[in-house]
Amino acid sequence: MSIKSTTPDRCRLPSALWKALDREGLSVTEALRRARLPAMLRLQSAATVTTAQYFALWRAVEDLSDDPGLGLRMASSAETSAHPPSSLAAFHARDYRDGLLRLARFKRLCTPETLQIEENQTTATVSHVWPNAVEAEPHIATDITFATVMELGRRGAGQTIIPLRVELRRRRPTPDVHAAYFECPVRYGAERDCLVLRRTDLDLPFAGYNPELLEMLTPALAGALRDLQAQTSLSDQVKAVLLQALPSGRPDIAEVAREMGMSERTLQRRITDEGTAFRDLVNAARHTLSHRLLSDQTNDMAEVAYMLGYQDTRSFYRAFRIWEGTTPKAWRSAARSASLQ
Repeated sequence: MSIKSTTPDRCRLPSALWKALDREGLSVTEALRRARLPAMLRLQSAATVTTAQYFALWRAVEDLSDDPGLGLRMASSAETSAHPPSSLAAFHARDYRDGLLRLARFKRLCTPETLQIEENQTTATVSHVWPNAVEAEPHIATDITFATVMELGRRGAGQTIIPLRVELRRRRPTPDVHAAYFECPVRYGAERDCLVLRRTDLDLPFAGYNPELLEMLTPALAGALRDLQAQTSLSDQVKAVLLQALPSGRPDIAEVAREMGMSERTLQRRITDEGTAFRDLVNAARHTLSHRLLSDQTNDMAEVAYMLGYQDTRSFYRAFRIWEGTTPKAWRSAARSASLQ
């Protein structure tokens, strides 16, 4: 199963985040200052942040703490009752699979990422993507996501679920906090970040299954997700659709209009009203997607150019130089070095 979302680049930060930082002895005010975010953000429950702002906050936290286990500890020490409603519902699901599906569906309410769960005959691989990211995510953000997934299964099923393995793009930290927490082999310097579980573990029932609570929470969460989307511009929504459609072929405005449930003429008019053009949105989506594709070392340059909708690599190189002032190969090398730090 793979959960995809066209939710725009906005999310609300849960109040539990500030409490967790306080519990770790880290200054929330200083973290916000270093991230160049308003100090009042922690008091504004309705305020939203973009992916870039979310990453900036976690980089600031990493700067304030040199502890490689901080993210794992923040997720594992959090009380279940302290989780925001968007993830609390997952702890009261029918089983681990149901919990993961609920977590994936509503995760965008408190983080700007998309959770993906891919099952085969024996394994279930959990990974995450950041649809609107233009740079690699902070390591602590990955740790919190994977630890949250593990805490969901361990607390829900009441068992110490142990993954088959964990794959991380970074270098091995000292001490090796991941092997200690996950209790399984950890591969560092991997091509992507992922958590590999036994598929049979997804069938484990949850002791706290509460259908009455889920019946109340689910409509409210779905409504909150719609409200969050309504706060963003149409251009952001178009870009989100383009980011998912580009790898399958360059979509035209008619295809995007159909995906968004409106006529081509209406979409064109509304894009123009926002002071932009469909061609500019395609270019912006290509720029964003190029970073994601180049970050995967298994994609060669011809494949990247094709998935971005370019007829040849020369056109892709020319566009990338305009975006970044360097070549795709040089950018990939620098991004690879940064991810291993």
